[in-house]
Amino acid sequence: MLVAFNKPMNVLSQFTDEGRWPGLSRFGLPKGVYAAGRLDRDSEGLLLLTDDGRLQARIAQPKAKMPKTYLALVEGTPDAAALGALRRGVALKDGPTRPAEVEQVAAPDWLWPRDPPVRLRKTVPEAWLELTITEGRNRQVRRMCAHVGLPVLRLVRTAIGPYALGDLPPGRWREEDARA
Repeated sequence: MLVAFNKPMNVLSQFTDEGRWPGLSRFGLPKGVYAAGRLDRDSEGLLLLTDDGRLQARIAQPKAKMPKTYLALVEGTPDAAALGALRRGVALKDGPTRPAEVEQVAAPDWLWPRDPPVRLRKTVPEAWLELTITEGRNRQVRRMCAHVGLPVLRLVRTAIGPYALGDLPPGRWREEDARA
C-alpha cells in the first residue's frame, strides 16, 4: 500500500506526538504504514507512507536519486548568480549538493493559506522558486537557498518522483498506485 498525505505545517513526520507538536496518528491514516522519507515540522506538502519496506527504500534512499520538487517562498530577489549556484550545486557544511533544477515562478494561486501565516515584511521583497533535488539531506532546500542569500519563508513539497500532491487538501490522504 502507498499513501499520499498532505502534511500540514507544524505536524511531525512520525506517528507519535512530541511535546506540543502533533504526529501523524491524528489523521486517520491506514494501519501499518510508515513514512518513506520525511518532511520537517515547519515544511508542508507531500509525504508518502507505505507498508512495503522495499518501496520505502526506493523512495527514501539518497542513492535512488528520486527527484523531489518543492515550492519555496524566499526572502529577497533571486538573481542569475543565485539561481546558477543552485543549478550547479552548492557547498554546504556536510559537503557539496547535487545540482538542482530551479526556476523563479509566479505565486501559486492554488496554494492554501498557511497556518500560521507567513510573516512578510513590506520593505523586503519575496519570490517563489520551484526546485527539484535528487537527494534529501536534513533541511537541504532551506540550507541551499540560505547559502545563496535567499532565506526560505515557506516550503511546500509538491512531488516525489511520479507522485504529485495535486489537489489533495492539507491534513488529507489518498491511496496511490505504487509505480516507483
